[in-house]
Amino acid sequence: MNEAPTAATKAQPESVALFVSDLHLHAGAPRTTEAFFHFLQTEATQAQALYLLGDIFEYWAGDDDLQTPFNQGVCKALRALSVRGVKLYWIAGNRDFLAGPTFAAEAGVILLNEPHVIEIAGGKILLVHGDAQCTDDVTYMAFRAQVRDPSWQRTFLAKTLAERKAIIEGMREGSRAAQKEKSMEIMDVNLFEIERLYSGYGVTRMIHGHTHRPGVHQTAGGVRYVLPDWDCDTDLPRGGWITVNTEGQIRSCSVV
Repeated sequence: MNEAPTAATKAQPESVALFVSDLHLHAGAPRTTEAFFHFLQTEATQAQALYLLGDIFEYWAGDDDLQTPFNQGVCKALRALSVRGVKLYWIAGNRDFLAGPTFAAEAGVILLNEPHVIEIAGGKILLVHGDAQCTDDVTYMAFRAQVRDPSWQRTFLAKTLAERKAIIEGMREGSRAAQKEKSMEIMDVNLFEIERLYSGYGVTRMIHGHTHRPGVHQTAGGVRYVLPDWDCDTDLPRGGWITVNTEGQIRSCSVV
């Protein structure tokens, strides 16, 4: 006779959604890319949805860069998961905000505007990349306003792909130099902005990336879960994701 499972053997609640960000994928990081592909072929197949919360690519110069073999490989891996029936959702980061409808169609992802609120197991969770909330970094916020302006983007995308990549490389060099002069506190989210999101959207839970400072933060408005960045091409590999199960429980998982 079959027995009911005991507390020790009872299956864990199924994953409803997984959340990742800040992989910064590029051809020069093969082990990080391999780790992400493994994640897509294993853990991600067990979920109903995967939310990609920005900076999946180190940079995205425009949808006409889809023919680059590396970019093709990433899109193929994402589409394979979509074909299996897992819903893929995309929120732009500060590195890949130029990903557009052609990319979305190729990768099988649904583009979302941020902030975006989802409902799981009767509870709401607010999703953002996180850079828009780093308002203490005045220099970055001015840069963000410039590159997110539609007219700037039209002018930029009108340039050749080679010109765009050269400009992006210059921006990356400038960003690395600027970060050395800034404190971690300035580059982190502003808590007033976080509380404003809680109250403005009527939520008490939030998931974001961008800061590369993973953790769980409890404040007056709610609980904020920060995703880790990925880098498996170092001697101390790191990376991970957040899972929300059918009971609404949130858990952090690591690639190592």
